[in-house]
Amino acid sequence: MSLLVVGLSHRSAPVSVLERAALNADAQLKLLQDTVAAEPATEAAVLATCNRIELYADVDKFHAGVAELSTLLAQHSGVGLDELTPYLYVHYEDRAVHHLFSVACGLDSMVVGEGQILGQIKDSLAKAQDVHSAGRLLNDLFQQALRVGKRAHSETGIDRAGQSLVTFGLEQLSASNAVEQWARGKKALVIGAGSMSSLAAATLARAGVAEIVVANRTPDRAERLAQILAEGDDTDVLARAVPMESVPVELTRADLVVSCTGATGLVLTAEAVASAVEGRTGETAADGGSVTPSPTDGGSGRTAVAAAARGELPPTSLGAEDGCPLDLPVAQTAGFSVLGEAAVAGMAAADLEQHAAWVDNGVTRQQNAAPAGALGVLDPAEEADAIAALAAAAAAVGRVPERRKPEPVAEIPRPEPTLFLLDLAMPRDIDAAVHRLVGVRLVDIESLAGASATGPDQRTPSAGPMAADVDEVRRIVADEVAAFGAALRAAHITPTVVALRTMAADVVANEIARLDGRLPGLDDKHRAEITQTVKRVVDKLLHAPTVRVKQLAAEPGGAGYADALRTLFDLDPETVAAVSRADGADEEPENSKNRGPA
Repeated sequence: MSLLVVGLSHRSAPVSVLERAALNADAQLKLLQDTVAAEPATEAAVLATCNRIELYADVDKFHAGVAELSTLLAQHSGVGLDELTPYLYVHYEDRAVHHLFSVACGLDSMVVGEGQILGQIKDSLAKAQDVHSAGRLLNDLFQQALRVGKRAHSETGIDRAGQSLVTFGLEQLSASNAVEQWARGKKALVIGAGSMSSLAAATLARAGVAEIVVANRTPDRAERLAQILAEGDDTDVLARAVPMESVPVELTRADLVVSCTGATGLVLTAEAVASAVEGRTGETAADGGSVTPSPTDGGSGRTAVAAAARGELPPTSLGAEDGCPLDLPVAQTAGFSVLGEAAVAGMAAADLEQHAAWVDNGVTRQQNAAPAGALGVLDPAEEADAIAALAAAAAAVGRVPERRKPEPVAEIPRPEPTLFLLDLAMPRDIDAAVHRLVGVRLVDIESLAGASATGPDQRTPSAGPMAADVDEVRRIVADEVAAFGAALRAAHITPTVVALRTMAADVVANEIARLDGRLPGLDDKHRAEITQTVKRVVDKLLHAPTVRVKQLAAEPGGAGYADALRTLFDLDPETVAAVSRADGADEEPENSKNRGPA
């Protein structure tokens, strides 16, 4: 077995890198074709989801395979190889099988135990089969991964530990409140009609939203999804489809937006979202409730939202003085003082020097402008020793040492959100600048990655029944990896055993032909008896060695037994290869019937 996987995921790379490396459907197909055209690889499959990009291949050389697959990923993702390499991981042979089986069971997901990955694995296999880049190895591997994932969900309670990424995102939007209670009665806009968008729409319908509007670039798909939602037996939701051109208008009506498209650019810009929020009525929110006023807007929630729409966002620091190169808070005294050291702790020495020059240039101006009774300007000479010591320390370590914690800065109160946005696309559909808009809450893949890594349980159950379920799934994965490896190694020696028996049959046939030449008067009955006797002798001599070699080959490190068998019996390598090709042709119809998207 020469299975190799090279990839990156939310565990190895920041979301900003994953977003840039994301592959659309066309890029995935081109990557498959280029991979099998490369010298080290004979088969290829791509698993691309919102939080992982992995390239699987059957290679004949490990180091050459790693180099080639890494280069291909960089070329097709558009991220430079030097930049991409630090975030890549590599798995080989049994470790590669273990990785895919773990992924299929949801153990490597952002939300542990989620079952949505099974559909994505099935889609990946279908793409590879469509371009004929999946041969016997990857067909068997991905089909077995699907079986292992289904077994994990049916035989354990891993579903209790996991949930879909959609549900996780809705939990983050609702600020950990009960999703059903938070979503009930809201109007939802779903942008996209693919598998993730369909899951989101179904989840919202079950959660009790009052209305779902589906927008998609292909109207037929939007209409079909809206019809399925409206006709659902377990929900009572109004559903309708609109063209993408109607999204700006629908934004002004929606309380909740979920977007997951295959677009390569932004679907919703910050300006579009700000305009939509500003377009709402000032007296009430979209759901009929009052807009919570902000203390800074004179009692009108609309004022703060409108200010955000015009770009008047809250300042990043309190009291920053105009012209300050570092945007530091204004000191209560003119001139530089180590009493303000907390404000510059950790600053690079060069930045400190720049800031000090700016302060020095402003001392005279501030002295002349100081009104009577104002706090006097400190004489720099009085603090010369302290400044010199601080500068020396900065020069020694390259930055200002942090000797005490900065004073806490009170955050500006923000009004409660009136529009909730969930972006599940990779690359993102919604401009990240929306995070800064007042009256809007955005949760995207980056937010979910942070929440999954810093949550109270880090999204990985560590105690109780959930931990037992996860441990049981890990045992299933380990057993299945061992069984798959044994079957693969045993299958590897089968063509050699078949070639050996074929050679033995040829020897028997040749010897019977010689016997006919020496004994031309031999009747048919005796000839048949002699032929059967010789075949039984040959079969008995070969039975024990061939059975034993299959058992040995199934064990770790057993691949060498096939080579030994070929050497001992002087088997023609081309004969063995011909058997392998014939077996592959026989299996093609079985593989073909499994094609098709999830």
